[in-house]
Amino acid sequence: MSVTPKILVVDDEPTIRGMLYEELKHKYSVSVVETGKGALKKIKHNEYDLVITDVYLPDLNGLEILRNVKQLHPDSGVIVITGQGSIESAVKAMKDGAYDFLAKGFSLDEIKVTVENFFKYQRLVKENELLRSELSSRYGIDNIIGTSEGMQRVFETVEMVAPTNATVLIQGASGTGKELIAKAIHQCSKRSENPFIKTNCAAIPEGLVESELFGHEKGSFTGALKNTKGRFELADGGTLLLDEISEIQPNLQAKLLRVLQELEFEKVGNPQTIKVDVRIIATTNRDLREEIAKGTFREDLYYRLNVVPLDLPPLKDRKEDILLLVEHFIEKFSKENDRAIKTLDIAVLKHLYEYDWPGNVRELENTMERAVVVCREQTIQMKHLYFSQDGDIAKKTESAVLLPSGMKLKELEQRFILQTLDEENGNRTWAADKLGISVRTLRNKLREYSEEK
Repeated sequence: MSVTPKILVVDDEPTIRGMLYEELKHKYSVSVVETGKGALKKIKHNEYDLVITDVYLPDLNGLEILRNVKQLHPDSGVIVITGQGSIESAVKAMKDGAYDFLAKGFSLDEIKVTVENFFKYQRLVKENELLRSELSSRYGIDNIIGTSEGMQRVFETVEMVAPTNATVLIQGASGTGKELIAKAIHQCSKRSENPFIKTNCAAIPEGLVESELFGHEKGSFTGALKNTKGRFELADGGTLLLDEISEIQPNLQAKLLRVLQELEFEKVGNPQTIKVDVRIIATTNRDLREEIAKGTFREDLYYRLNVVPLDLPPLKDRKEDILLLVEHFIEKFSKENDRAIKTLDIAVLKHLYEYDWPGNVRELENTMERAVVVCREQTIQMKHLYFSQDGDIAKKTESAVLLPSGMKLKELEQRFILQTLDEENGNRTWAADKLGISVRTLRNKLREYSEEK
């Protein structure tokens, strides 16, 4: 069951209290109180997502309640109820941070729409705070590049598992695109309209992991200045990405296992159990079975995470994708940097295929960005490249003769592959090995070339 938003209604008129309670109780957890002092007591001991308060109360002005809510719980919203024609109070409330106001005599539809709009607004604010400003279309499966057999298997798994709620463990070396695949799974799922929350387990200080994941109560430890929701609670209804899960400390792995099994937890400093509806995706660049053998990772947690395993191949094992990736990066960085790059020197393509790419797709992207930025011609040459393993390879290798201006990258690849095949006297096995691709891939490309004639 999802975390139900909590609403506090403050009004001294029984009719209004009862009306609001009856209208909102079916969708929200609603508490009611008739005095301002009673409201302040509740606010000090509880965190409400939304407070609906009358401005004129027998013992306290509702604007004082507004100020207290904003001081104790800055993320909570307040809707004030004003008397007919009390524009001055409404304006004052908005200046003090109220989300909206309602004039007495409001209809049930009006309160329902106002409350629903607040929670939509609150969700958008949280998403922006967690850097979810990227367009969802950027993470669709159609925008992940790769035609190799390894990537086709990845795509098939993503399309199969995305509509389900199954936990996914994405394994692969750094730079292979694990986070991009996780986002694609979320965006292709039924949860795509709800939050996608990322937690980099390797980047959280050791003493704060539990607080980051589960949240904490104000005063539960030094520096806990306010009640804070953890990543599990923020991801309610959506997807939680546990990035680099192998970095979770052993003493927290048992607690994490329980949360994954029961989808319930307690905040630091609060014994109350919170239930959430969260889909879990975890990533790792380590072999967790080796970590289990070393005693640094729980075997039962591994099996709970490894419901659907998804292994991303390193770039050195999918070199047939290099040209597509290069074409994409040249187009992307040419637009960003106002360049008119049209092709590559064939010597550049040769090195792109022969290099092992220890940093995988991320390293290829960085390499092509640098090449585009420093290139002032229409053709990227050896002098524009830099590889982390080899240093500035332009100092080591002379550029080959430039190809005709305007030659497309696809044509360049064909010339390069045929040239390599010729160098190996037509031996497809040797040529494929030299190119870093499978014999089957080479055979398919040769068939493609013959069909184009």
